[in-house]
Amino acid sequence: MIGPLPIVNHFTKRIGLDDILERYLNTANTRKISPSQSIGVLLRNIILNRTPIYDLQEWAFRYQPKLLSLDPDQITSLNDDRVGRDLDMLFDADRASLLTEVVVRTIKEFNLDLSQFHNDSTTITFSGIHKEATGERKRGKESLNITFGHNKDHRPDLKQLMWFLTVTADGAVPIHYKACDGNTGESPTYKEAWDILRKLVGRSDFIYVADSKLCTGKNMKYIRDNEGRFITVLPRSRREDGWFREYIQNHKVAWEDVERHQDLNDVGQPGMMKMVESPILLSEGFRIVWTWDSQKEEKDKHSRQALIEKAVLKLEQLETRLRNPQTRLRSRDAVIDTADKALGEFAHRWVDYEILEEKENIFKQEKRGRPNSKTKYKRIVKMRFHVTWSPRKENIDFDARSDGMFPLITNCEDLSLVEILDKYKYQPWLEKRHEQLKTVYKVAPVLLKSVTRIEGLLFVFFLAMLIQALIEREVRMGMKKNGLGSISIYPEDRDCESPTTSRLLSLFDNIEFHRLWSQSTLVQTFQTELLDKQVEVLRLAGVPLEEYSQDE
Repeated sequence: MIGPLPIVNHFTKRIGLDDILERYLNTANTRKISPSQSIGVLLRNIILNRTPIYDLQEWAFRYQPKLLSLDPDQITSLNDDRVGRDLDMLFDADRASLLTEVVVRTIKEFNLDLSQFHNDSTTITFSGIHKEATGERKRGKESLNITFGHNKDHRPDLKQLMWFLTVTADGAVPIHYKACDGNTGESPTYKEAWDILRKLVGRSDFIYVADSKLCTGKNMKYIRDNEGRFITVLPRSRREDGWFREYIQNHKVAWEDVERHQDLNDVGQPGMMKMVESPILLSEGFRIVWTWDSQKEEKDKHSRQALIEKAVLKLEQLETRLRNPQTRLRSRDAVIDTADKALGEFAHRWVDYEILEEKENIFKQEKRGRPNSKTKYKRIVKMRFHVTWSPRKENIDFDARSDGMFPLITNCEDLSLVEILDKYKYQPWLEKRHEQLKTVYKVAPVLLKSVTRIEGLLFVFFLAMLIQALIEREVRMGMKKNGLGSISIYPEDRDCESPTTSRLLSLFDNIEFHRLWSQSTLVQTFQTELLDKQVEVLRLAGVPLEEYSQDE
């Protein structure tokens, strides 16, 4: 096999990745395979196929050894134990300096734009107990605590680590990452990440974009006091958010049309976006810019209606339970508790309920035995409960007037409303990187028990994301430079406007190299001929065709 390996190798060579790994990983104990070689094979495996580490040797056997920087006899020495030891060695290395050198080389080689960065976090979910991953010192260094936390994969039953990633606004190229304990709060991490970026860039006037966890007085003032710039989202819990939503109930706001969506809504019309400067500043003195999105307005309405319908259904199911003579809900407190759970966290604002009481007379014999004409009965009064619901129309109407609105906070006084929105709108590209980490590169499940090896593996995942982002960026820049709105890389030669690395590399899965032998004599060599669309992708990515010429 040759596959897409020459493309991956071209980009690793441009940043000198293999040489950097060789310098940082201890090679004092000479072995058949150096640590940098095994880590390099693992890196390429993650980018291309992401097979388990125990299957790495079998995967490597498919490819031409020199494309993996290996000799044919070295592949037999590639196994999970060796890779595990090399991941330990990567944990022992100065990963902070290693990361910085790789990123600096990348910035210079690919001329990345450092005027704007985006930061966000996600969770990496783990199966298993991981008893040793308790945050204690391992191999003389601090290690991570794999534990329970607020899981963003909606698996609160599983342990996790927090993964923080920062990317450029120039192709969403990963520029920094940090893995933290599973119960780490997000807000305190932004200051450290900003300091690292300032040191990396050599200045502080870049724009730092993050979600609402950045919106704390301590974080924002720190960036401002150090001559930094930021854009973030105002949390719903801040009083300035509630003030504006109350303000628009009886005040007219001078919205400014800023954009039309390319996608059409349900009635075939393009969506609209409007913006307005808030009449008041944040309590810390920063600008509040409100945005209204017609598509978000529709989503907010549907979301609220869905929550109301779900809550009403549960309340009606509760009433059915209460009508059952054998119901176990005999106390008022138990009924109220069940009704509150039915409304959930949000629907209580839009749905109200009332608990009704009904006295029920039950007659029972005073004594045991078969009843007759002289049997005496006693009356027992039992209390039964019922629940009725009604919509809170005032709250529904109040919230409907602010559907589709969200506030942005910034200290960038020189930016117009449109510019603020354009810069913030790049944030979903960072979320796409998180999605790729979990789906394309399948970061979980991690089939490792040692936390030191897990930390080494996560570093390799960051390198894989860096390489794939660079490939994607180069092809898209090549398309723009050549005036191409799309390239035909989908089945049936269908067009693709925004090609991803996984799709681009899959085009080369059929490239193979064959040798025809007669006893011990090499008669002829064959190689799969490149198709026109494969040649076009190589040209756009800046990969010379010679990378695919095999002369052995």
